[in-house]
Amino acid sequence: MAAGAAAATTTAAAAKPKRRRFREFGATTTTTNDYLLSLSPMAASSPTSTTTLYESHPSSYPSSFTKFNSALTAGLLNPMSPPPQARSSPTLFEMMASEPDCIPRSVPPNGVVSSSTAKSPGSASLVVDKQGLMQQRIAEILGNRSPGNQFNDPGSSDIKLTLSSRDGFSIELNVHRQILVGHSRFFSGKLNRGNGSSLPLAVEIADCEDVEVYIETLRLMYCKDLRRKLMREDVSKVLGILKVSAAIGFDAGVLSCLEYLEAAPWAEDEEEKVAALLSELCLEGIGASEVLRRVSLDVTAPPEEHSNENEEVLLKLLHVVLEGKDEKARREMKGLVSKMLRENANQNDLRKESLYSACDDCLQQLRHHFLRAAASDLQDVGQIARQSDNLHWILDILIDRHIADDFLKTWASQLEMSKAHSKVPPVHRFEVSRVTARLFVGIGKGQILASKEVRLSLFQTWLVPLYDDFGWMRRASKGLDRHLIEDGLSNTILTLPLSWQQDILLAWFDRFLNSGEDCPNIQRGFEVWWRRAFWRRNGQQLEPSRVRVANASSDNS
Repeated sequence: MAAGAAAATTTAAAAKPKRRRFREFGATTTTTNDYLLSLSPMAASSPTSTTTLYESHPSSYPSSFTKFNSALTAGLLNPMSPPPQARSSPTLFEMMASEPDCIPRSVPPNGVVSSSTAKSPGSASLVVDKQGLMQQRIAEILGNRSPGNQFNDPGSSDIKLTLSSRDGFSIELNVHRQILVGHSRFFSGKLNRGNGSSLPLAVEIADCEDVEVYIETLRLMYCKDLRRKLMREDVSKVLGILKVSAAIGFDAGVLSCLEYLEAAPWAEDEEEKVAALLSELCLEGIGASEVLRRVSLDVTAPPEEHSNENEEVLLKLLHVVLEGKDEKARREMKGLVSKMLRENANQNDLRKESLYSACDDCLQQLRHHFLRAAASDLQDVGQIARQSDNLHWILDILIDRHIADDFLKTWASQLEMSKAHSKVPPVHRFEVSRVTARLFVGIGKGQILASKEVRLSLFQTWLVPLYDDFGWMRRASKGLDRHLIEDGLSNTILTLPLSWQQDILLAWFDRFLNSGEDCPNIQRGFEVWWRRAFWRRNGQQLEPSRVRVANASSDNS
């Protein structure tokens, strides 16, 4: 930002007062007739920066003689060289090359000078536009000086401060030694060196990263209420002012910027910029930690404590969603929490045991109300659909985190619920089969890996109830993707040994012919099994069947 070289040179004239000129160039000062003082904000903040003195010698020859001698040496004034040949008319190339020189250059306002105007039009157009906009903004800043404010007042100033950017843009300001020394540790250390002379100075700060922000920072030194002044700025501008203030040791500016950042709202893309800059500047001792508490519960706490706190918060969110009363709000918050957990799936912010604890609570309530409904006790029968939906949601989270294999074993072992399934009215029970369908989709996509015995147990326990409820699922479940379920079921069947595939698919074949659309269409899986069974190599015989899946009558009433 303000890192470049600053230097200053003073010359004494007989008819006018002496003026010292600073030019930022290293860390060097001279104490003869001409003074060269290094001003580098970034170097000043470094503990390894040094300032040394050396004596400079004035030139022994007049400048006019030196120019003449240089031209003569270059051969430009050689009397023995022939005169250039006269050309009757210039070439097209010469006309194009000399055309920019014919255009008069306008002097920009407020002493702003740009050295990039000599660049080619193609490469310089963007730079010129950028500098033009910067000139306009700087002119507005300098033109909005309130009455009585001495910032950039040529009548009372004793320092001519030139700010130069890396692309050649520069501007001259009228500032006051007393203000700079009183507010900035950097300027205090630099301007108070030497013989303590009060002569007018010319100072240049070169290689500024953002001249506009540097001017805003200097202007703040002339303000009595810095916080009120910063209220007109946005977060990006305040971050720039904070960086300059920290570099030049402007403590009041640093504190005001931190107060602003602590109280002002941030956009999402600004959070990272704020945290990165505060970490870079190491300002924890003067209030930066208060700002960082907005994005971190405790910046000094160990990572293990953060992990425990995060898990407690997430578990609380899970239980609030599971127990919520408003169904529409529950659906919205389920989507939100699922999105947040999916984005942080690799952060280990929620332990497997915590998720399964919430899952077991839902399963126990579902089993309780399901068995009551099977016994013709329909009080609180709506809890069947509610707890089934909760289980479906938690199962999605388990699958996203690749930890759903234990739930598959638990669900496949619910024989009591499976036997009572046909006694519960379809309007209340079909949501239970959505959990089974989700497991088949997960297995079919390779998202759940389990042994063939566990996969077979799932078929034996829940395949017929899924067939019975498929018609209700298709008609009553909004957004149900039947093709996704059918593909998942087919792929899961095809993961079993060939003889088990045969028993399941032949039972499906008979049921599909009698139920039609109310039965999932797994014809693709049937075709794959057929090719495997009857087009196999070397004429191998089918293994004897070892499994039977009951073909219960369809109950879709």
